[in-house]
Amino acid sequence: MNKIKYIYLSIITTLFLITSCNDDFLNTKPLGEVSEADVWTDPALTEAFVTQIYNGLGFGGFYEEMLASLTDEALFTHPGRGINTFMESRSNPADRGKVNITQDWPAMYQRIRACNLALKNLASPQFENTNGIVERLRGEALFMRAYYYHQLVRYYGGVPLIERPYELGEADYTVVRNTFEECVNFIVKDCDEAAQLLDGKTMANGRASKAAALALKSRILLYAASDLHDIPTASAKSATIGGFSDKNILGYIDGSRDARWLAAKNAAKAVLDLPGYGYQTNLSAPVTPAQGTTNYMNMSLSKGGGESELIFARYFINLKTEDGGRVGLFNGPNGYHNWAGNTPIQNLVDDYEMMDGTSFDWNNTAHASAPYQNRDPRMDATILHDGSPWKPRTADGAGKDPYNQIQTGQYQIVNSENKVVSYFGLDTRQSSIEDWNGTRTGYYMRKFIDPNPSIVDQNTWQEIPWPFFRYTEAMFNYAEACIELGEDEEARTWLNKIRFRAGMPAITESGDALKQRYRNERRIEMAYEEQRYHDARRWMIAPETLGQKAGIINITATFKPGKSLTLYKYDPQIYNYIYKPLNIDPGIENREWKDKMYFLPISRDEINRNAKLVQNPGF
Repeated sequence: MNKIKYIYLSIITTLFLITSCNDDFLNTKPLGEVSEADVWTDPALTEAFVTQIYNGLGFGGFYEEMLASLTDEALFTHPGRGINTFMESRSNPADRGKVNITQDWPAMYQRIRACNLALKNLASPQFENTNGIVERLRGEALFMRAYYYHQLVRYYGGVPLIERPYELGEADYTVVRNTFEECVNFIVKDCDEAAQLLDGKTMANGRASKAAALALKSRILLYAASDLHDIPTASAKSATIGGFSDKNILGYIDGSRDARWLAAKNAAKAVLDLPGYGYQTNLSAPVTPAQGTTNYMNMSLSKGGGESELIFARYFINLKTEDGGRVGLFNGPNGYHNWAGNTPIQNLVDDYEMMDGTSFDWNNTAHASAPYQNRDPRMDATILHDGSPWKPRTADGAGKDPYNQIQTGQYQIVNSENKVVSYFGLDTRQSSIEDWNGTRTGYYMRKFIDPNPSIVDQNTWQEIPWPFFRYTEAMFNYAEACIELGEDEEARTWLNKIRFRAGMPAITESGDALKQRYRNERRIEMAYEEQRYHDARRWMIAPETLGQKAGIINITATFKPGKSLTLYKYDPQIYNYIYKPLNIDPGIENREWKDKMYFLPISRDEINRNAKLVQNPGF
């Protein structure tokens, strides 16, 4: 499989120009650098320059601190890395909290400048257009520029639109922020042109394509139609936005919202009509629960046909040891010598439906006594909970857990003196194995972690790609637009395609009830894919979701009468299990939502460099 190879070339980014000299010896070009003129006259060097633009994608979403931990999906286990600043709404222009490269203003503009350089020089190419290389490279540069602008817009709102590379010696480098509408139109225009230029081109995995351009267009138009960017709606829901003087940089101050939903619907349908994408989308009834779990794992692991979901992704190979290949290490159980990074919280676990499509309810004694049984099959493919079967333990844990089950509770066992004592599981913060890396929530992330038994701890890497865009997102985008336009039957048709694949029964609701079912379905299906952060904000449900205290689970198990074990294993025939939902200790994290967090603050340094920038509301 061809995978994109990120090329860190000083010869490209430096574009070094040497001073001419009459002495031929002194005029020799440096061996490690290439002049700017040479770059744009050589198709291989030009392609290398365009390739390095992809470096701005980083590791996709596979950072040690994932965006999931800035939402009601997860809690980051290790405090003090800027996540608390964000989750407690303490962000400010001098200390924004956790911001990775894909959210960072200067990092995105650095890549946008590279796109502009490529587009400028490819407008009048100085080499033969063999096999349509010029159109392909222009299409890639346009897509990447649109992608980086979309990143800025969905975090900050309207931003300055820079369409050319600035040169040294210009009179003024300061620029105002464009309106949100202007930014959306610009991104859509780049997507349309990129899709046209890349149409019919065979692209390596990890590179831009027509499908990727259409998927990006679908996403930005969906955002454009949403509550947060419809200023009359947003102002009614938030005094912070309502009192802001420059509302047009946050969204649309007028115009037809139905027209925006129709544009979003049509853009999503253009993706759905592409051949060759999508996984198990033509089912007429739910698959079995076991098959539902398998189907979901196939998609998240990009195997068994699930790779057909990927429209645009970041790929990883073991030959290049990048952090994107250490997802298992970053997030797996401490009892396997992993770091328990972005652990699922009870808020997410509770939102998985029962197998019959009803809601889980702690007030239902049957649910509360066995909370992991008879649940949506996607839960077991996403979350490791107490009793989940997992990989064989490493040598130091194998003798303590030969059953290879996740242990996140406190259990009774019989010790060597034949006394009943309490035993803390291997995957707790009281474990005998790396207790400091144990979960604080009682759960671990399973999605995106290779289940291969040979990939266990920090000494091994994996090759699971990060999905920037997958086909199912377009299915959701289409369904959401249909709901907003009153086309409930069409929306249910597409939502049930997703549910049947997961082994879940059909949705039958209409109106607002259908909207709420849709939102939960999107939450569950797209967990850990960097959707929830943006969805909760654009729907303006952040106060009751992102602002909720993080829930955890406390599990204890005592022997049933006449039962005993000297070596613990999960077994409801031997133990009485008690599951108690709690909130995380506020000394660890004390979540609070303030409406200023609907948009990131522009950093103080950027404001100081450019006096024409207007700061976002609340900062």
